[in-house]
Amino acid sequence: MSCVSRVVRLVLLGVVALVVAVLARDVTGPAAATPSPAEVEVVVEYYYGEDCPVCAVTEPWLKDLEARTPGMRLVSVEVWNDDVGRVRLQDALERYHVPAVGVPVVFVGERAWVGFREGVHDVQIEEEVQRCAETGCPDPADVRLPEGTSGTVTTGEVCEGDPDNPFRCAPADDTSDVLRLPLVGDVHLGERSLLVSTVLIAVVDGFNPCSLWVLTVLIALSLHSGSRRRTMIIGVTFITVTALIYALFIAGLFTVFTVVAFAPWIRMVVATVALLFAVVSIKDYFWFKRGLSFTIADDKKPGIYRGMRRVLAQGDNLLALVGATVVLAAGVSLVEFGCTAGFPLLWTNLLSAQQATVTTFVVLLLVYMLIYQLDELAIFTTAVVTMRASRMQERHGRILKLVGGMLMLTLAVVVIVDPDLMSGVGSSLVVFALALGATALLLVVHRVLLPRLGIHVGSETDLAPDVDAPADKTSASGTASPARRDPPPV
Repeated sequence: MSCVSRVVRLVLLGVVALVVAVLARDVTGPAAATPSPAEVEVVVEYYYGEDCPVCAVTEPWLKDLEARTPGMRLVSVEVWNDDVGRVRLQDALERYHVPAVGVPVVFVGERAWVGFREGVHDVQIEEEVQRCAETGCPDPADVRLPEGTSGTVTTGEVCEGDPDNPFRCAPADDTSDVLRLPLVGDVHLGERSLLVSTVLIAVVDGFNPCSLWVLTVLIALSLHSGSRRRTMIIGVTFITVTALIYALFIAGLFTVFTVVAFAPWIRMVVATVALLFAVVSIKDYFWFKRGLSFTIADDKKPGIYRGMRRVLAQGDNLLALVGATVVLAAGVSLVEFGCTAGFPLLWTNLLSAQQATVTTFVVLLLVYMLIYQLDELAIFTTAVVTMRASRMQERHGRILKLVGGMLMLTLAVVVIVDPDLMSGVGSSLVVFALALGATALLLVVHRVLLPRLGIHVGSETDLAPDVDAPADKTSASGTASPARRDPPPV
C-alpha cells in the first residue's frame, strides 16, 4: 500500500509541475515573443478551378484558417477560365519543381500541397502557417527552389485534367464517379479503381484456407447434433464475430497508414512484409507446412478442437451456446492473423497511397467484408439446408495458397515499383489479370506438363495414398476421435 501511495504522490507532483510550467509559459510567453505573430505576414497562395469538386472543400477551410490566423493573407487564383491565372500557376509549379497534376494547389513559404485531403493536408498546412507566423517565411511569389529539390509535401485528392489542360477536370455536378448512399452521402470513387481493386482482392482473400478450414470443421461437428437450429446459431455467430474482428483489424491498419501516409519508406516496409507473405504462400503450394508457414500451427489445433467441443456441449442453452461460440471465434481470429494479414496489409496500403477519405474507406470496407464472407455464407447456407457438410482437403488449400500468394506477390511488386498503376481501372484489371494468368500457367506446368515428363516438384506426391479418405471420425456427442490426421489443410 505504501508503494501505491508513493506512486500516487509522484503522479500528483508531476501534474502540479506540468500545470505550473504551463502557467509560467502563459505568463512569460507574450513578453518574450519577438516578433508578435500579428507582425508577420504569411502569404498563402491558393490555385483553384471554378466548380472544381475538391476545391469546393478546400476553399472554405482556407478562408476559415485566414479568419482565425492573425497575419495570414490568402491569395486565391482561378486557373480554369483565367489564362493569366493558369500561366501564373505554371510558373509557380516550375519554381517549386512540382509536376502539373491538377487543382487545388496551395503554396506556403517553400512548401506546396497538390490536392486536398481532410484530416491530413489541413493539419499540415495549418502547422506550416503557424510556423511561418512565428519564424517568418518567404512570399511564394519570390520562391525559386534549387534544382534537384521539390516543394511538394504530399498529394491528396486532386481534380485531374487531361494532357491538353492538366488543370481542368469535370465540374462538381458531374457525378459519374460519385456513389450516392443513404445516410452516408456522396462517396467519390475517383476512377473507380479503388472499387475494382477492393472487389478483386476481397474475392481472393475470401477463399482463405485457414478460415475455411475452421468453419467447415465446426459446421461438420455441429451437424452431428442433428439440430438445424443449433447449426444456424453456431454458424451465424461464428461468421459474424470473425468478420467484425477482421474488419476492426483492417480499420486499425488503415488508421496507421493514414497517419504515416507521407512517409514513403513506411509503404516500402509494408510492401516488403507483403512480399514475405506472398513467397511463403507460394512455397506452401509446393512444400506445404515445410519450414516457415503462415498456417494454423498443429500445436494450436487441439485448443481449437477443445473450443469446438465446449460450444457443442452447451446443448440448447441459447445464451451459453452464443457465448461459447463468440469466445471460440475470437480465439480463432487471433490464431488466424498470421494466415490472413497479407491482403489487409496490401489493401489498406493501396487505399492510403490513393489518399482515400475516411468515408470512402468505410464504404469500401463494407464492400470488402461482404464479398469476403460470401464463400463462408455459401458453405454455411448449403450445410444448413442439406444438413450435410464437406471438409476442405489439403490439395484445395495448396491451390488457394498459390492463388493468394501470386496475387499478393504481384500487388507487392506494384506498390514498390509504381503504385500509380492501381490508380486506373484499366491498369488495375491488367495487374490482376497478369497475376491470375501467371497462376493458371504455373498450375498447368506443375500439375500437367511436368508429371507427363516424369518430373515431380514439391511434397504433394509424398502424401499418403488415402489422402482423400475420410479424416477423423466424430462421435455423436460432437467430440473428435483421437485419430492422428486432422481435417486438412491448415
